[in-house]
Amino acid sequence: MNFQFKNLFGLVGKVAVVTGGAGLLGQNFCRGLAEFGANVVIADINKSAVTELAEKLTSEYKVKCIGIPCDVTSEESIHGMVSEVVRVFGGINILLNNAASKADDLDAFFASIENYSLDEWRKIMAVNIDGMFLAAQAVGKQMLLQGQGGSIIQTSSIYGVVGPDNRIYEGSFYLGRKINTPPVYSASKSAVIGLTRYLATAWADKGIRVNTITPGGVKSGQNEEFIARYSDRIPMRRMAKAEEMVGAALYLSSEASSYVTGQNLIIDGGLTAW
Repeated sequence: MNFQFKNLFGLVGKVAVVTGGAGLLGQNFCRGLAEFGANVVIADINKSAVTELAEKLTSEYKVKCIGIPCDVTSEESIHGMVSEVVRVFGGINILLNNAASKADDLDAFFASIENYSLDEWRKIMAVNIDGMFLAAQAVGKQMLLQGQGGSIIQTSSIYGVVGPDNRIYEGSFYLGRKINTPPVYSASKSAVIGLTRYLATAWADKGIRVNTITPGGVKSGQNEEFIARYSDRIPMRRMAKAEEMVGAALYLSSEASSYVTGQNLIIDGGLTAW
């Protein structure tokens, strides 16, 4: 038999779009996809970052990577991005639907439940779930036109699955600021999982697979108090590293997961196993 299982993970010649591609997880997703042979489209609102990362990945992995500035809250911007990808590459095989909001008003973002403003709620929802829908809708439509199926992977969060334990935030800071998990973050990330299941069943007979990756807490600038308190809740006794999410994305992007759709792959060091 000539079949080799290792070939299931190959992405050579595939075209992958990563929204939020210049962010902490996004950069790692882009790097992993490029290393496995995919041509990568880095879609992010940060124009200079997408250009710089695209040039770096193209040089390092000898695949074709392009950066496209994209605001996922804008239907026009999403459609423009998809049109440009199709113009350059001829189609899209993989969408890593990863963009999430970085609040520009941290006082409003971290406000208490009792004082949370509707304006802030809507602003975060516009990115975390409206933008997720718009990107999936536009890329899914393109995949249907191509008639060759595809894979859509959407990024949720552990707080889309379980409620936050507020004890970990006592004396905890992120980049020098006292933090919490806002209700809008939890609600929006939970909605991602529901959207995934809906799209998975809607497009399954067309060969388009839709799955969720749910990261646990990723170490990214929190103070030592937070890291210690969070790690104490985890069976593996530590926070995740950003690169530890990439293997799941590669699996779900490739033919190794050809019979997997509508699933939520939780990568949390065992938190939800307690």
